[in-house]
Amino acid sequence: MIKRGLVWFKNDLRLHDNETLTRALEECSELVCCYCLERTDFDMLDLGFRKMDINRFKFLEQSVIDLQRSLELLSGHLVISEESALVTLPELVSKYGITDIYAEEQYASYELDLAEKVMAALPETSFHLFWGKTLYHKDDIPFKIDKIPLTSKAYRIPAAQEADPRETFAVPASINQVKKIKSNVFPSYTEYGFDEEEYKRATPFLLGGETAALERLEYYTFKSELLTGYRWSRNRSDGLDYSSKFSPYLALGCISPREIYKTVKAYEKNVKKNQSTWWLIFELVWRDYFTFKGMRFGNQIFNTAGYKSKKIVWENDPVKFERWCLGTTGVPFIDAHMRQLNQTGFMSNRGRVNCASYFVHDLKLDWTWGASYFESKLIDYDVSSNWMNWHMQAFEIWYTNPVHQSNKYKAQDFIRQWVPELSSNNNVEVLIPWEYELSDYPKPIEVHSKWSRAINLIKKIKP
Repeated sequence: MIKRGLVWFKNDLRLHDNETLTRALEECSELVCCYCLERTDFDMLDLGFRKMDINRFKFLEQSVIDLQRSLELLSGHLVISEESALVTLPELVSKYGITDIYAEEQYASYELDLAEKVMAALPETSFHLFWGKTLYHKDDIPFKIDKIPLTSKAYRIPAAQEADPRETFAVPASINQVKKIKSNVFPSYTEYGFDEEEYKRATPFLLGGETAALERLEYYTFKSELLTGYRWSRNRSDGLDYSSKFSPYLALGCISPREIYKTVKAYEKNVKKNQSTWWLIFELVWRDYFTFKGMRFGNQIFNTAGYKSKKIVWENDPVKFERWCLGTTGVPFIDAHMRQLNQTGFMSNRGRVNCASYFVHDLKLDWTWGASYFESKLIDYDVSSNWMNWHMQAFEIWYTNPVHQSNKYKAQDFIRQWVPELSSNNNVEVLIPWEYELSDYPKPIEVHSKWSRAINLIKKIKP
């Protein structure tokens, strides 16, 4: 029987190392390629913001359009639907006589529920699902998912000893598309409730898409050799070059973790092998670990009590929550990072740790509120990485002092960039403005006694 296939792109927006696309091309005489936007992704939450905000929308738009262009260069196409896959896929199956659907295998409940509904709506269609999210394939790690260890070390060492990343898949030479089908334009932002002003104002931190992702990989490794210093620069907050910036591309599958691994190994062979190259691969393994651990505990990772059912009394003051979201807490290190997030959809790892710690331990707000806000804003949002990191901040990690951190990482210029009220203040005032008469910047929600030592150290800095 001749197969006519449909490739349903999801968070695998690339041509390189894409097993789903490769298998579909091998097994089918003709293909339809499709990407569907889900309106529910942009729903307003009870907390007062969208599940996916405008920077995420715009970064997604850039990434999907880039995929479409790449397919067209191979004589292919990409149908981009403004409607749910639950509506679009049955229509395409009927219109083009599709026999088989090829797609990335999902793992989180929201995505799994959609996939199950699509399969139920198409009982006569064969579905082929392929795992492509992680560095190590889920079938190759030395653990069953329900036995994933509770600590990263207990996972990481056996995984590194007993599993190897699989070989990457090559970019196809051409796409044998269904005749007379054409690509279409990406749906307007207005379809999902955004207005012209917020769309024009949105400035994602990076340009989306596989093309930009691979250029970034080449730049950060062989072109600039910045990778050599990554271990020591990664905790900074400002600029493009202190860290790899691969995470937004990994989140949408614009780049494969195995492609990054392959490039780092080539870099170690031809340029330098050191703590930095080890650390970057370590972070890919850590990303795997959170994915598999999230799969083990399922929806428990979204619960306030977490997967260990820990009982903590949260104060949940909505005014404090709003000030944190807006970056008006009165703590410059926190506010600078939150304002950067709101404007660009990105924040450094150092910023995320501090903003989450302050949220949980100082403001005493339900950590799931903060995780939901990050989900709305971050262009590198990854369900497991986001929710598991917040879970750890709430239950497993010691308090991070934002005043001490602002001094330790010499954040004065970063704060001046994102908090214009403090742009003309000296190196002491900009870190602890509440100690001085500065009328244009909000007073802190609270000045904690545990900040006293850091405050005294800052006062000794040369202004």
